[in-house]
Amino acid sequence: MYFTRPLAKLIEEFQKFPGVGPKSAQRMAFHVLSLTPESVRELAGAIVEAKEKVRHCSHCFNLSAQDPCEICVNEKRDRHVICVVAEPRDLIALERTREFRGVYHVLTGLISPLEGKGPDQLSIRELVNRVGAEQVSEVILAINPTVEGDATVLYLNHLLKPLGVKVTRIAFGLPVGGDLEYADDVTLARAMEGRREV
Repeated sequence: MYFTRPLAKLIEEFQKFPGVGPKSAQRMAFHVLSLTPESVRELAGAIVEAKEKVRHCSHCFNLSAQDPCEICVNEKRDRHVICVVAEPRDLIALERTREFRGVYHVLTGLISPLEGKGPDQLSIRELVNRVGAEQVSEVILAINPTVEGDATVLYLNHLLKPLGVKVTRIAFGLPVGGDLEYADDVTLARAMEGRREV
């Protein structure tokens, strides 16, 4: 299909986003072209500003425009409980629940030998230092139940248990409104393991 060069370049750039295929990239490009010049400048400016100002918090490795981040400086948070997540987007998902009142630690990935990512490429050393220095009573591992996630959980448990801290992992299982007959064996097994008293 023929697109004039500037439009083709814009579509090509949108296709670099995760999960964006050719059709979605075309829709996004045509949407941008339908915007006013002022709206396009605002969009471009927001992208540049986010790239220039958003960094990893030096304490918890969350993404923020301030350092330490908004969560780390919030005095209402319980600093004795750290929830460990793989990526900042996982932290955001947990914050949306409004259930967790502790602080976080973002690993910035998972142990994945196939991708060449070992423990030294993650913020694991900083987590261990925090647990040792901040009188932490519990570390909650909120890490996806994948091969890489399970390997990371085992590694973290091995490092944290000797520090005398309680290490827990969030339960995984059936979604609300889900049917047992449609759940896979692993999900059902995890649901049984994560059961609690009613």
